[in-house]
Amino acid sequence: MAMAQGRGSAAQGLALGLLLLCLLGADVAGAATYNVDWSFGADSWSKSKNFRAGDVLVFSYDPSVHNVVAVDAGGYYGCRESGSGTKYSSGNDRLTLGSGTNYFICSFYGHCGAGMKMAFTAS
Repeated sequence: MAMAQGRGSAAQGLALGLLLLCLLGADVAGAATYNVDWSFGADSWSKSKNFRAGDVLVFSYDPSVHNVVAVDAGGYYGCRESGSGTKYSSGNDRLTLGSGTNYFICSFYGHCGAGMKMAFTAS
């Protein structure tokens, strides 16, 4: 009899473990991937979409003439790199959105001022 209870407990534990994995995986599986239109006047592209934390942005561009810099709000509105910003320059950057507003600019001279910047608000 004790042996039957042991198998039942193991089966219940396995079922709970699988349920937990499914619940955790549902959030990751729900993440979307967006190919960003990284060009001048790019900010209008992001305004028409709803983003969630965990969504992936793919910035594709010619790295000899552009880059992507993660900045804070001051860097975004002032078109300048911020001290804590990370610069990406592979030409095919995959960035995961965090919760809240995520700001990106191109730091090549004059590009941000010409509209090569984006703000993504992720819920």
